[in-house]
Amino acid sequence: MTRGSIMKNVLLFALPICLGNVLQQLYSTVDTIIIGRFCTAASLAAVGTSSQPVELLLCIFMGIGSGVSILVAQFKGSGDVQKLSAVTRTATAFVYLVSIPLMILGQFLGPLILKLMQVPEDTWNMATAYIRVIFFATLGNIGYNLNSGILRGLGDSQASLKFLVVSAFVNISLDWLFVGILGLDVPGAAIATAVSMVVSWLCSVFYIKKHYPELNFTLFPRRPDLSMLRKIIRVGFPLGLNHSLYSVGHIALQSLINLQGTAFIAGCSVAGKVNGLANMVITGLSSAAQTFSGQNYGAGDADRLREGSWKIPLANASITAAAGFFTTFVVCDIVIGFFTKDAAVLAVARKYVHLVLPFSWCYSVLNTIISYANGAGEIKYPTVINLLMLWAVRIPSAFVIHLFFDGSLVMLSLPISFGFGMTCMILFLFSRRWKNRLKALPVRSALRD
Repeated sequence: MTRGSIMKNVLLFALPICLGNVLQQLYSTVDTIIIGRFCTAASLAAVGTSSQPVELLLCIFMGIGSGVSILVAQFKGSGDVQKLSAVTRTATAFVYLVSIPLMILGQFLGPLILKLMQVPEDTWNMATAYIRVIFFATLGNIGYNLNSGILRGLGDSQASLKFLVVSAFVNISLDWLFVGILGLDVPGAAIATAVSMVVSWLCSVFYIKKHYPELNFTLFPRRPDLSMLRKIIRVGFPLGLNHSLYSVGHIALQSLINLQGTAFIAGCSVAGKVNGLANMVITGLSSAAQTFSGQNYGAGDADRLREGSWKIPLANASITAAAGFFTTFVVCDIVIGFFTKDAAVLAVARKYVHLVLPFSWCYSVLNTIISYANGAGEIKYPTVINLLMLWAVRIPSAFVIHLFFDGSLVMLSLPISFGFGMTCMILFLFSRRWKNRLKALPVRSALRD
């Protein structure tokens, strides 16, 4: 990432992540399709609504995983192998430190959050079962995400694709077995997802051990470097707190969705899958932006950072806009028809896609610039904007729409917040804060030769 064509490096790095997103969306979509075909609308709603409590309880640690990725990228850029080894060793210890207590707490806190979300009675038992099974795979879930962050920081985006190929095969096969053949309904889908998480984690451990022996990576924890742990928490905790507060906001929005009934919940779940399929490039290019920024910040190349700050968001917006408009206005009915034949569910899904997906390019710009700023060590400003976008814009606008207009249009709060966040992050690139951060770095244009 510190030499050669910026966009060539970024696109080559992002391509395996995008393909990995295809696989992730594939087996997530297969979950939804199989449940939609073999089970009821209540089952579909249970899977759709149960993801929020899991996200709430795990996301703060996922944010710390992003902090690990940022530090790895910066140490990679500066060429400090000793610190690379220390941060990966400490990350492994951190995985075990938080995963085991969370696995236990999730069994009790997950159902409690579902109550606060006002989950309909006909989906309650299945949603609770789904959450409890998923939390048994917490070690695999957090472990895989931290290891993927390490690999992205190192500049290796191809490895995660390999893990996901195996994981997708396992998940789809078990989905078909447990739900389609054995008729285990939502718990069967949860078991399939949990097993695939653990398989992905184990694959990532053995890959790092084999391909990066200088890191001395291990499956089981060793004594952490306490100074490095403080650095990980200092960088990652604000990101994790941001993710956590964001999840609380998502739960508030999900509560509004739940008030509209089971068919509406199921329709939003289907639309979420369609949006995910159309927006797969966003995560890949955002991850590439963070790694590019982190490595060049570590290398001290201000010119290269300045150039990438507009090229990468522009590329992400262009691709996302094209995919969004094609999906919305050309293939929307075909795609949502794969998930269910329920007319009420299809009507909600169609409305959601048409109102939200054409504006996803705004989110792509927002997310790319946030990732870029984070990679360069700028955490505070993006965190504040993210929280304002949710708590000052999205949630209030959703409640206004629900109370004074039409509750079935609460999804309009998403594009409204996207536009606000994108504007704030574009202004950040012209701010004195960002310019001062770049001025503090020496210009090392020789790295581009």
